[in-house]
Amino acid sequence: MPAMDNFATVDAEVPQPKDGEVLVRTRYLSVDPYMRGRMNDGKSYVAPFAVNEVINGGVVGEVIESRSADFKPGDIVTGQLGWQLYSVARAKELRKVDPNLAPVTTALGVLGMPGLTAYFGLVDIGKPREGETVVVSGAAGAVGMTVCQIAKIKGCRVIGIAGSDEKNEYLEHELWVDRTINYKTAVDMKQALKDACPNGVDIYFDNVGGAVSDAVLPFINQNARVVICGQISLYNLDRPDVGPRPQPYLLVKSALMQGFIITDYASRFAEGVKQLGQWVHEGKMKYAENIVDGFENTPNAFLGLFSGENLGKQLVRVEN
Repeated sequence: MPAMDNFATVDAEVPQPKDGEVLVRTRYLSVDPYMRGRMNDGKSYVAPFAVNEVINGGVVGEVIESRSADFKPGDIVTGQLGWQLYSVARAKELRKVDPNLAPVTTALGVLGMPGLTAYFGLVDIGKPREGETVVVSGAAGAVGMTVCQIAKIKGCRVIGIAGSDEKNEYLEHELWVDRTINYKTAVDMKQALKDACPNGVDIYFDNVGGAVSDAVLPFINQNARVVICGQISLYNLDRPDVGPRPQPYLLVKSALMQGFIITDYASRFAEGVKQLGQWVHEGKMKYAENIVDGFENTPNAFLGLFSGENLGKQLVRVEN
């Protein structure tokens, strides 16, 4: 588990943009579970963070100075920028955010990476059909709650797994999830799943891995689809995890288990944003945000992801 002494704050001069670059003042920072993987020195789908260098992630900010014809001062933009008050980026690394369409924070949540992850993971890999049963772990996170709502839009029966009664009440009363399970208080997860899924599980959207996923797999149906999006329960383990092998369940049910990274769908992002934006505009999709105030609290906001403090998207509002 990371701790506060893994982070340091360093003062530096405000960078100056060169031709084709833009100076951005940070308004909101996104903190996300995948960042924990980038703190390990190992080969992965993205390079690890360099020790003693700035951490980067999703940012919404305001253009302060532009040396690009594509942007002007006052434009609101989003991109992968540093955990810092001011950043310089090449124009092609940024996209404009229209504050008149939706709150600008949605560019880091339901209309950003988490929303796109939910959309393509469920629609492209899960392929939900009306009447099917969908189980979502980490259901109260930014990705999970979007998955739950897309599944409902597609006419599925949805079971959400989260770690508090408060989160599950939100899922049931605000997002119309059919049943919920509190994995922290359930005496017997397998019995809880059996009660919640009398017709088995057609799609399992896995955000957490570990013991929760071990409990779900015995209930998958013939030709089920298991979408591997995240494994947050395993990210801070000191040694490799050992658990039940999934292959027998996949074999006897002719089931599919597929992992994915959202950048696999980069060429289709516009499609996803358009559809998600339409659902939000029509009132078919809600979103929740947990906003921590103060740039200095960014590490605390990140660490809160691993103790389950956030309902929905975890953000930092920067005041500078």
